[in-house]
Amino acid sequence: MRMDPAEEIRETKRQKDYIDMVGYVADSENGIPTRCPCGGTIIHEVRGKDDYNTLPGKRFFTCKNYEADGLHYRQPWVIGVEEHIERLSKRLEEVEMVIKWMPELTKQIERLEAEVKDLTVQVDNLNGEVYNLSVQVADLEKLCFD
Repeated sequence: MRMDPAEEIRETKRQKDYIDMVGYVADSENGIPTRCPCGGTIIHEVRGKDDYNTLPGKRFFTCKNYEADGLHYRQPWVIGVEEHIERLSKRLEEVEMVIKWMPELTKQIERLEAEVKDLTVQVDNLNGEVYNLSVQVADLEKLCFD
């Protein structure tokens, strides 16, 4: 039996949307999740001894609406924490580099501030000279036009 072309297009679109969403969930699973793509909050789940008989006590970050459909988070706790620590370590390295360059930046700021003071003095001197010249021009104009 052949499916209606319009229904076939709708079904194909539903399948594509599902596959896209599974991909989005997989791509976004790194670090410690704070919220599931479905909007659900994340709970800290600890597997009990009677669950599956393997790895009792294993921890997970799990969406409170979790279903095994690929659209919700259920990430092992250790993986989330490891990824979070890796991100924090990279940030720490960046901060250490900034701290390392702070003395040099402070020296550059001090040099620039000294240059600004010198330039301010020079501008003040030039303003004084311009004023003196404008007074001289006014005096010469009086002599020439009187």
